[in-house]
Amino acid sequence: MQEDMQETEVRETNTQNGNTVVQKRRIARSELAPGVVVLQRIVWFIAGLISVIIAMRFVFLLLGANREAGFTDFIYSASSPFVAPFTGIFGEPVYGTSVFEVSSLLAITVYLLIAWGVAKLFTLARPQDEV
Repeated sequence: MQEDMQETEVRETNTQNGNTVVQKRRIARSELAPGVVVLQRIVWFIAGLISVIIAMRFVFLLLGANREAGFTDFIYSASSPFVAPFTGIFGEPVYGTSVFEVSSLLAITVYLLIAWGVAKLFTLARPQDEV
């Protein structure tokens, strides 16, 4: 990921104290994130949030979590639209109440790859540093 832009300001003052010249140096540093970095961070945040919700769904299904519990129902409802395009691609083995949902793992992989591609798109117009 691209580094944050740093700006350093150095202020020097010279004062005379008797026969001695005293030199004082103050350094002020400010760090600014350019717009491209902010956009990349937003993309990665959204992709991370989606991936965490899908990963929780995967773990809940794997452990056979109670679908009637409020939090479990929320996770299933929130992740369902993101997993739906990948449902049915592979078989999903069921062991009693546990489900190994391959479509959740595929969805996480695809969304992270999409996020990587979108984050890279923001840097296309940036001039490359010469070595």
